[in-house]
Amino acid sequence: MLLAKFTGWALLALVRLLTGAQARWWGCPPKAEQRIYFANHQSHIDLVMIWAALPQELRSITRPIAARDYWTSSPLKRWITTEVFNAIYVERGGSAPLPADLSAPPAAAAPAADPVRERIEPSFDAMPLPAGPAADAVAHPEEPGQAQLPLEAAAQAAAAQQAAPEAERLTPGTPEAMLPLQPLIDALQSGDSIIIFPEGTRGHTGEPQKFKSGLYTLATMFPEVVLVPAWIDNVQRVMPKGEVVPVPILCSVTFGAPIRIEDGEERRPFLDRARDAVIALRDV
Repeated sequence: MLLAKFTGWALLALVRLLTGAQARWWGCPPKAEQRIYFANHQSHIDLVMIWAALPQELRSITRPIAARDYWTSSPLKRWITTEVFNAIYVERGGSAPLPADLSAPPAAAAPAADPVRERIEPSFDAMPLPAGPAADAVAHPEEPGQAQLPLEAAAQAAAAQQAAPEAERLTPGTPEAMLPLQPLIDALQSGDSIIIFPEGTRGHTGEPQKFKSGLYTLATMFPEVVLVPAWIDNVQRVMPKGEVVPVPILCSVTFGAPIRIEDGEERRPFLDRARDAVIALRDV
């Protein structure tokens, strides 16, 4: 579509004017092969920055993930992310609640959250109900012989469940764990490269947060796809959290040497090694 191409060129010129969008291929050359680029996440415009840093022949075959509620909140954002970026939409928090019957349609969407509160960024992990007495009391408040748990105690139990280690919250490979990843799986199966942010939420400490399990799942499902770490520098100063007007700041994206899952390597050691590979590019 001619309009989409023209808009893409205009956005590319604007992004490069504001940020420089310098690409530094330190550990691998730009190559038209199927890849998963995984990078640190500090701003909504991370996907725009890394898209602009790629050469044209890679932009045309590479799809970034985008938070559905943010990037479809207006017709213009939706059109740009669909027609220009060819983005893969993901739900905030990973996915909609999983139906009891996976073949059944999802339940109706809940009311929108208070816009003043902090917004939760896309994650690759589903959010199951808390286990134990708190869940039983909430799910079956009138079951004979069981006292109803006060709401405050239930809320505390739910918070404790969310704070539990990732492995205790969700079992990798189950339908619940795979559902949030399905749009990315579909893109990889169709031969596209993708750009993901394994932290799942924007950080503000200057160092990536602990990586979620989605990168490991995709890497094990598609071992032939090349895993390329990337460090996006300075973009958080262009548009910090809460800001809507970008500020001109020189930014860069450094692409590192590809990594792969070693034989017998477990999930957490791999994710920590992938995170270290991203951080190592910060000072290159």
